[in-house]
Amino acid sequence: MKGVSIFLLAIVAASYASDVLELTDSTFESGVANKEIVLVEFFAPWCGHCKKLAPEYEKAATALLSSDPPVPLAKVDCTANTEVCGKHGVSGYPTLKIFRNGEVAEDYNGPRDASGIVKHMKTKAGPSSKTLENEGDAVKFLNNAEAGIVGFFGSEDSQLAKTFKKVADSMAEKFRFAHTTNEEVTKEHGKADTVIIFYPTSMHSKFEDKQKEYDGDANMQSLKSFVTSNVFGLCGHRTQGNAGEFSQKPLVVAYYDVDYVKNPKGTNYWRNRVMKVGKKLLDSGKSLHLAVSNADEFSQELSEYGLSFSGNPVVALRDQKDQKFVMTDDFSMDTFEKFLNDFLDGKLEPYLKSEAVPDNSDNAVKVVVAKNFDEIVNDPDRDVLIEFYAPWCGHCKNLEPKYKELAEKLAGEDGITIAKMDATANDVPANYQVRGFPTIYFAPKGKKQNPKKYESGREVDDFVKYLAAQATDELKGFDRKGKAKKSEL
Repeated sequence: MKGVSIFLLAIVAASYASDVLELTDSTFESGVANKEIVLVEFFAPWCGHCKKLAPEYEKAATALLSSDPPVPLAKVDCTANTEVCGKHGVSGYPTLKIFRNGEVAEDYNGPRDASGIVKHMKTKAGPSSKTLENEGDAVKFLNNAEAGIVGFFGSEDSQLAKTFKKVADSMAEKFRFAHTTNEEVTKEHGKADTVIIFYPTSMHSKFEDKQKEYDGDANMQSLKSFVTSNVFGLCGHRTQGNAGEFSQKPLVVAYYDVDYVKNPKGTNYWRNRVMKVGKKLLDSGKSLHLAVSNADEFSQELSEYGLSFSGNPVVALRDQKDQKFVMTDDFSMDTFEKFLNDFLDGKLEPYLKSEAVPDNSDNAVKVVVAKNFDEIVNDPDRDVLIEFYAPWCGHCKNLEPKYKELAEKLAGEDGITIAKMDATANDVPANYQVRGFPTIYFAPKGKKQNPKKYESGREVDDFVKYLAAQATDELKGFDRKGKAKKSEL
């Protein structure tokens, strides 16, 4: 029986075996020494963010152990190992740091999900630019679903080669870089002392060349700009993983069942139509940036445009001011071209996600929607305190009775409006940064474009004191310190 128990314990222990190294005050130095690279998480067992990170960190550790080269992940419990955590200046949890050969190389500021950690650390572990020693290396590098940026050099000591490597160091987390001094590889794929972007075979089209050659000098900023402007070609495949790199505006995105793995032919059927229209406008001197995205992958984004996908592509556009425009007609090359021309000619109205305008006549707290935002919040004659909330937010629900009491208390003030807006159902202006709920701003008269974020207490008296001090004109019922004025007899 004892043997069975030991066996079962062994199974349980194995099931909980971790690929994350657990380091302590006594094992830390030896644990990170002589390792080319290691990622260390400094954590506390009670920390909610640490608990959320734990399964992702574990999955990343398992994946990175089998990568080439392997990248170890480690963790330190700072509640039990105060010496090492103090030595490395840990003041919040989780804190992640990258060590190289026993020394801190940099703070980790990358993604916190497993795939993001893996991608980030693979980039950090390997060279930023892969060396193509022979034709086999070149073929393997170019046979990829993502574009490849390749430098062809007579010598790695050339000025362009040095600049290329610096650019690769700064952009390797985003794009794929390789370089070669091999004459056969250069003869087969490029020419000496140049940089070429090679587009993936699956996205080759008659509407653009299969590659793009850099014609600038050895200036780092020029080469970076070349990569950023051309790495996705005429019409890039925009995914959740690379969406942040599609920063150039105006950006036109066609959403449909994009799938380069299961249906590349069907994917390119629609992409080619987008490209044909886009190329026509670009050749005429118009400025546009094109992309295709999978509608299911970007369902949340589509809802922000008030769009839904049911077969043919749906199209949306963002301009340099981050305004949204939506193509309302069914997709065809004619309707697509008209939509783009109407936008370029300034004939389109921006799309505004908004609830219906409410009747505020009996509301102490004025209800703001996108369509009446200017009328209420940007009223030039009134200071406005506005709460951005979410219907499901517990903190917002707790605030609601206090916020209403505040509005009723200040109902007699001619120059103050207390307002609220459901930020999940309405577009929020760009000068209001809402990253959590509730978020409260004060927009005084004459300074509507530069509202102040409210960061004081959330009791009624806290709000009153703040508004009494900040109001453009002194309140009738309260002095500048927030004390109620005595009524005149």
